[in-house]
Amino acid sequence: MEASKESAHASVDSFIHARKAKYTMNLSPVTQLLAFLDWYINLADSPGKQYRLIEDFLEKTHDFWDYIARCSIINNGEPEKPIASDPRFRDEAWQQHPYNGIYQAFLLCEQWWQDATIGIPGVSHHNQNIVSSMARQFMDIISPANFLGTNPILTKVTEKEGGQNLIRGWENMIEDWRRKRNNELPVGTENFRPGEKVAVTPGKVIFRNHLIELIQYSPSTKKVCAEPVLIVPAWIMKYYILDLSPHNSLVKFLVDKGHTVFMISWRNPTEEDRNLSMADYHFDGIMAAIKAISIIIPEKQIHTAGYCLGGTMLAIVAATMARDGDERLKSMTLLAAQTDFTEVGELGLFIDENQVNFLADIMFDRGFLDTKEMAGAFQLLRANDLLWGRMIQDYMLGCRRPLNDLMSWNADATRMPYRMHSKYLRRLFLNNDFFEGRYLVNGRNIVISDIRIPTFLVGTVQDHVAPWRSVYKIHLTLDAPTVTFVLTSGGHNAGIVSEPENTKRTYQMRTHPDGEKYIDPDRWLEEASNFKGSWWLPWQEWLAANSSGQTAPPEMGAPDKGLKPRGDAPGTYVLQI
Repeated sequence: MEASKESAHASVDSFIHARKAKYTMNLSPVTQLLAFLDWYINLADSPGKQYRLIEDFLEKTHDFWDYIARCSIINNGEPEKPIASDPRFRDEAWQQHPYNGIYQAFLLCEQWWQDATIGIPGVSHHNQNIVSSMARQFMDIISPANFLGTNPILTKVTEKEGGQNLIRGWENMIEDWRRKRNNELPVGTENFRPGEKVAVTPGKVIFRNHLIELIQYSPSTKKVCAEPVLIVPAWIMKYYILDLSPHNSLVKFLVDKGHTVFMISWRNPTEEDRNLSMADYHFDGIMAAIKAISIIIPEKQIHTAGYCLGGTMLAIVAATMARDGDERLKSMTLLAAQTDFTEVGELGLFIDENQVNFLADIMFDRGFLDTKEMAGAFQLLRANDLLWGRMIQDYMLGCRRPLNDLMSWNADATRMPYRMHSKYLRRLFLNNDFFEGRYLVNGRNIVISDIRIPTFLVGTVQDHVAPWRSVYKIHLTLDAPTVTFVLTSGGHNAGIVSEPENTKRTYQMRTHPDGEKYIDPDRWLEEASNFKGSWWLPWQEWLAANSSGQTAPPEMGAPDKGLKPRGDAPGTYVLQI
């Protein structure tokens, strides 16, 4: 009876929190309030900091009026070198009166608020980051770049076009609203449908269960490396970021270099899948794929590569297999994938006890975390580019930026089932169970140090999802014979999609051999060799060097063993909306 009462009360809480989330962008109001109170009370108890902020305010006020005087009086209206700079105000039109004064006042005010929200004695690091982010978000809202009357570029375009840009912008906004209401993908994504312009590398779906489709890609060379490659993408997005257009497809690159490639394509969960667990993704996902590959190519080990969340789960699977004496893995590659979650970067703003409980209640109400809710969190991290910049471009200038294949993929997100995502946030993000050896699989602990296969790691310089120093921390626990770490230019997505034809890419690389002492990330940054070009090339050479020679391509599937091809790539799961 007591248990049923507790369950009923919890259901009420979940119902209320799920309704609140519609008005709070899925952010826990308790987390925001506690962070604000921590900042406010400690600031009130720090007269020295208050005095410094008053001094800072007076200094900035003096600098501002000095700048105005120099622009309007001393220089006879000629632009003066700005006090503060920001990419939003780079255009020459911003340097003319009165816009130069408007944006300089805004930037100085923005700087003051950033100073006011950091360095307060006694405020926890987490709460400081939240309050600083809140201040930044508010300043982004009132930026003069966002308003017609204070943005000289918008004013000029509107005058020149007689307001036609605003009419086009209104039409764009109505179209976006209609598509969002009807659960349709954004404008332009129809040019990059999987199987038509992207995800077109030839292959067959050779295995399917309720969670994955396993794609085997057709060989394009007469000989292939003896050991196949299994790629495990994140299930937060569709797999085809690794098989985009033919010119930037990692899958096609590997196939053309003589590798037999298998790819997991995850099912897009619905309310019926609310109870899918981490164990399901472990055993019915990655382990099911490994079993199928072992049937098709028996007596050969498997190179494995995991991207983002898929890489984290791959490391969990590798540690489990090592614990159990399963030697089917030849190597492990982790692409922008974390195993330690104590330094998660800006995503940490959304992860604490209150926020995780709040998200759990949202997911419990409908059985999954919706794609729009996840997209909202990432938009807050990069509001200038993803939110306000788009509003200005699409709705005020009335000119849509054409989508490329990567942007189209980014809009094609998947949902996260309630049970899995709740446990993932709590066990990995909050408790860091895997890195610290408390993660249980089948009732027994697994540890990263059991993984003793060659390992290749890739981090990206501008990663706001998996900061490269966090990715690098696996060196603290991994006991592999060799560990090669690559730091590539770009961000979480663009840094991984690094085709050799892209001459703007650079990377650093260093191999940590067995027996060498630990090198901290700062020293690694100083000592690692610098290279121009794509990290795909040395990775492919590393895969070939860790293979046992070449052989004839294997059969597509294994029809006589129950793995008959079930259709052409990209399969059906990737098309689910």
